[in-house]
Amino acid sequence: MENTKRAAVVTGGSRGIGRAICLALADKGMDVAVNYAGNEAAAQETVAACKARGVNAIAVKGDVSDGAAAAALMDIAKEAFDRIDVLVCNAGITRDGLIMRLSEEDFDAVVDTNLKGTFLCMKAVSKIMMKQRYGRIVTLSSVVGLRGNAGQTNYAASKAGIVGLTKSMAKELASRGITANAVAPGFIETDMTAALTDAQKKEAAKDIPAGRLGQPEDVAETVAFLADEKAAYITGQVLCVDGGMAV
Repeated sequence: MENTKRAAVVTGGSRGIGRAICLALADKGMDVAVNYAGNEAAAQETVAACKARGVNAIAVKGDVSDGAAAAALMDIAKEAFDRIDVLVCNAGITRDGLIMRLSEEDFDAVVDTNLKGTFLCMKAVSKIMMKQRYGRIVTLSSVVGLRGNAGQTNYAASKAGIVGLTKSMAKELASRGITANAVAPGFIETDMTAALTDAQKKEAAKDIPAGRLGQPEDVAETVAFLADEKAAYITGQVLCVDGGMAV
């Protein structure tokens, strides 16, 4: 008998925003494949937290910037769950630096993981979703991709590229019952911001109309909404989760 339970793949799902997304989808009753690049302990902890919510979950190691790894990720998830209803492209890295000192290696690394990785995962899952005639693809862009940011030309380029990629995929797949939307987080408290002092965080919050930094759960709940069956008539959109930062 075919499994009709919804299943999701979340890239970069072991920590931070990715972990929060995995848990939010598990709260909706979805089985979850937690992709990770290196931190197996964190991935297994996220898997355990998903299972504690009554769903099935697996950890899948793989570098999404590699086409074979991205395809293998989808194959493993499909074999485990019989289907893939939701793909969340969250895997991303930063290698910041002013453009005059930014190396080609650091530019390529960020674009390969953030943008090419998103493309490869979308490509790999598209055949599965088209055959199902159902799917929800949610990509993680950034307000930096919409506004730019000094010292982050590589990151901004990758996140802006994700917007164009997502909008194009939305047009290609809409007739098959598949939506593609991007979420653009603002300043979110994660491992990346943990090194900032309270004074630095307070200073950063001054530029945010909401007056505070965001939490991973703020992003996760937005992703979960777009991943829901009820969001069927929303596609090709970019939803900022930034407390008004990009207004």
